[in-house]
Amino acid sequence: MSDETVAINDSIGIKQMHTAAFKIPTATPESDGTLTWNNTTLIITEIEAAGKTGIGYTYADGSAAYLIEHTLKNLVIGKNIFDIPSITNFLSHQIRNNGNCGIAMMAVSAIDSALWDLKAKILEQPLCNLLGKASDKILVYGSGGFTNYSEDQLSRQFKNWEELGIQYLKMKIGREPQKDIKRIKAARNAIRKTTRLFVDANGAYTAKQAIKKANEFDEYDVSWFEEPVPSDQLEDLSFIRGQVSPKINIAAGEYGYNLSYFKQMLCANALDVLQADATRCGGITGFLNVGQLAEAFQIPFSSHCAPALHLHAALSLPSFYIAEYFFDHIRIESMLFDGISPPEKGYLGPDLSRPGLGIEFKRQDAEKFKI
Repeated sequence: MSDETVAINDSIGIKQMHTAAFKIPTATPESDGTLTWNNTTLIITEIEAAGKTGIGYTYADGSAAYLIEHTLKNLVIGKNIFDIPSITNFLSHQIRNNGNCGIAMMAVSAIDSALWDLKAKILEQPLCNLLGKASDKILVYGSGGFTNYSEDQLSRQFKNWEELGIQYLKMKIGREPQKDIKRIKAARNAIRKTTRLFVDANGAYTAKQAIKKANEFDEYDVSWFEEPVPSDQLEDLSFIRGQVSPKINIAAGEYGYNLSYFKQMLCANALDVLQADATRCGGITGFLNVGQLAEAFQIPFSSHCAPALHLHAALSLPSFYIAEYFFDHIRIESMLFDGISPPEKGYLGPDLSRPGLGIEFKRQDAEKFKI
């Protein structure tokens, strides 16, 4: 650490903040059980203090960037960078009239992550060292297998991930339920017997449909069934969990924005694996809180999408199980950030020579996507 590095108890005011939105076309059209899309919007927030710049981001509508620039920015400038929980809690209260979820909380999430990246950069530490590591690397699962993919596209994508050493693979189901088993069979035939197969319905089924499907999955060794019904239907999730084979884990939580949501899921015995997304649930601060809640309930914890953003926080959580290595976000993060590394033998690890989140935004490369 250099002589100029400040002590953690020093007060350093936030000098400036910039936010922009970038709409990136997908490589091909994509769809899951309930949505179709052909682009993804990335919101980047950059915060400056002590001659350093921290970056945070979320995948949200462009209106999140407007909210940050025109409302939240002025609430952050001048605050002490070391008081991150105080800042995030303050912002969470300030968005009350806009609803402390959805777009508003996604905006807060981008700010919180940028604050953590900045704090670690000022202290010249990788964020995982600042938080304290429980592990040196995190397990990942390849995620894609969109419902509009041909069987050949699905097989090629899964084989590519196996070549990276990834032994857990997830595909989308539910858009055309009558084709689900045929697609699952094709996926199982394309991958090794030892590779775990996950499926994600994105809330496309009724409870009875989901149980019927789960019984049909048995033949193909499906071990993860994500959002068989919409994740706010906690009674149905709990009922499904009690009816399916014990070898199938019910997973949900990606649409959670605040801690009470996750507590309700856990208290309802609705799932086997709790998911959370730092781009939605309050950034690094919120993600850590949810991970600690999962630990208290002795439930495995998993990150949703945005693998580069989740890496350092996940390393600090004893409850952490597996991270989603989502095709769309891998592509965007590899295109628009320096410091992105592929998994090795199915795991992601940090570059401890790089401070903060270990990534830097390639603004010139992103400029053509700016909206």
